Formats: sequence, C-alpha cells, structure tokens
Amino acid sequence: MNKKYIVISFCAVLTWFGCKQKSNQEDGSSLSISPLAGSNVASGKDVSIQLSAPAGYKVDSVVYQMDDKRLGMKKDFSAFSLKTDTLPMGIKQITATVYQGKNSTPTTTNIVLLAAKAPEELTYQVEKVFPHDTSCYTEGLEYHNKAFYESAGLYAHSDIRKVDPATGKVLQSTRLNPLYFGEGITVIGNKIIQLTYKEQRGFVYDLSTLKPVSDFSYTVGREGWGLCFDGEKILNTDGSNRIYFLDKNKYSLLGSIDVYDDKGQIDNLNELEVIDGKIYANVYTKDFILAINPKTGAVLQKINMENIYPLAQRPPTNDPDDDVLNGIAYDATTKRIFVTGKKWGKLFQVKFVKKGV
Repeated sequence: MNKKYIVISFCAVLTWFGCKQKSNQEDGSSLSISPLAGSNVASGKDVSIQLSAPAGYKVDSVVYQMDDKRLGMKKDFSAFSLKTDTLPMGIKQITATVYQGKNSTPTTTNIVLLAAKAPEELTYQVEKVFPHDTSCYTEGLEYHNKAFYESAGLYAHSDIRKVDPATGKVLQSTRLNPLYFGEGITVIGNKIIQLTYKEQRGFVYDLSTLKPVSDFSYTVGREGWGLCFDGEKILNTDGSNRIYFLDKNKYSLLGSIDVYDDKGQIDNLNELEVIDGKIYANVYTKDFILAINPKTGAVLQKINMENIYPLAQRPPTNDPDDDVLNGIAYDATTKRIFVTGKKWGKLFQVKFVKKGV
C-alpha cells in the first residue's frame, strides 16, 4: 500500500477518535442556558435556571454560581431555583459549570433584578418657607445645630458655608480654589466633608470654624456628586445609578448598591439624605425625590415636587439646568425635612404625604 494513503488513513482515524472523544466530553457550545441574558426579573420572583444539552450528554455534576458566590450543585440537568427576595437590585451574572471527570465547561447568562413593584406615589405639603441665596448653586445641604450648612458649586464660585435659617444670611464661609468645583457635603462629628466634581479631591473642615484641616484623594466614583452620613458610614453618588458606601475616616470604599425601580435603573442620582432608615435622593434635573431601600437599592417611593417653586417665580437664567431641584436636609430632633434648589430664592420645610391627603 502507498505510504501516502497509510498516513491519510491514520490521520482520519485520529480525527474520528478526537471527534468521538469531544462528543463524550462535550463542547460548551452545545450547551445553552436560560433565562436569556438581560432578562428582567421582579424582586421576590424565583428564577428557574435551566441548562439544555444534546441527548446523551454525560455529566458528573453542575455547580451554580451568582457573581462570585456559589449557589449550589446538581447531579443532573434538572432546573436550579434561585430565590431573589433578599438580593440587591441590578445585574446578576449566573454561571453553570458542568463537570465531566477532570473537565469543566462553564455556561453563563445574566438577569436584571428590578424592584418588585412600582414605587408608591407621594406628594408634599409646605410647612414653612425660608429665604435662600439666589447666587448659591446648591450641591449639598445639611441641617445641624440650628443652622444650615451648604456647598455651593461652579468653578470660581464654589464655597462651603454656614447659614442662618431665619434670615438666609451667611454666618461663615470658606472659598474653594477657583480650579475646584464644590459638590456634596456631610457632617461627621466635629468635621464636615466636601467633595469636588471632577478634580478627584475631597476636603475636611473643622465644623465650628469651617477652616480646612485636611484633604484626601477621591477615586471611588467617576465623579464627585452627593454625600450624606447614616451614623456609621458615608453614602456617596457619582451621577450614575449607584450609591457607594465609604468609610467615615478613611473615605475608602466599603460597598455599594444599584438603584432600580420596577422598570429599570435610575441614573443621575445626586444629593442624598437618610431619613428614618431610608435613603432620599434627588435626581439631577428632575422634579421628584426618591426614597430608596438602603439594603437592596429598590425605589420604594417617588415624591412629586412639581410646582413647589414655579419656574415663573425663579430668578431668570440662561441655562435651564441652573435652577433645578437639589438639596435635601433633615433635622432628626424635630423630624423636619428641608428642600431647595440651585440658585433658588426659597428653601422649604416640607412634609411628604400620600396623594389626596
């Protein structure tokens, strides 16, 4: 026989054997997984994770994982049930790894976990009106020891200030370098923290004097936006749908939640306040405030603030984003809530109520 044909025949046998071996070990491309990537799932609904394989596909075990957490194991391709009632909102990557002897084949998908139901619709009642500086581009607002503390933004106009509520008069202030754009603030003990917009710096001031005592690098979020303090950790936004949790002393990242309602993610989260265990957030350029579950990121309530300060009453501006709602403060002692906006002439004490009350 011609040696050429012997070599070809031998190669054909090797090819057939290799294909046969591959069919026994199986190729990951022959596996499919459901639900489909990007499927929306309402929180609280169990998710059935189902691997599909050709007939005769051999398996020793299937290990299921969500993000970096192992969920469980099956000895066959029967569906795996994932409970979602305690999970935080957002995108969850699901991996099913099939083991066959020493071989393993992962197959992945993802789901988007949404709030279980639409947020409760609330409105407001104005209880009192205070004067507010129309030159202040409000980026942060706090109430502490019978005074407002406010961060004013814009390059060459940024400062941090203490304000008399009754008169709106600035009692103390510290100007920022013109190269810095002031952003969110929060009071922690005897200090007050202020972020900057794009400069990746944060400043620490003495609360009693507003004199700067230190600064720190801020690289947690893509930009510096809102801040508040819940008594244990700092909460921070960066203009996305994410709320970061920061160490109150080191300003380093501790964790985060992603904010979703029943339809999808809510971007442009801005100024923050914690009231009675819920996170309240402004959404940049929107006339509403969101109440958010601090553990899951689910939007619980949506407070319609339209017409609290009609456009016709606001100071004239060339930019419609210059005079939007922004600023939430809370007096825990008297349970008073305060809201204002950028360059508004008024600051309001309000109560959030159900519609029709």
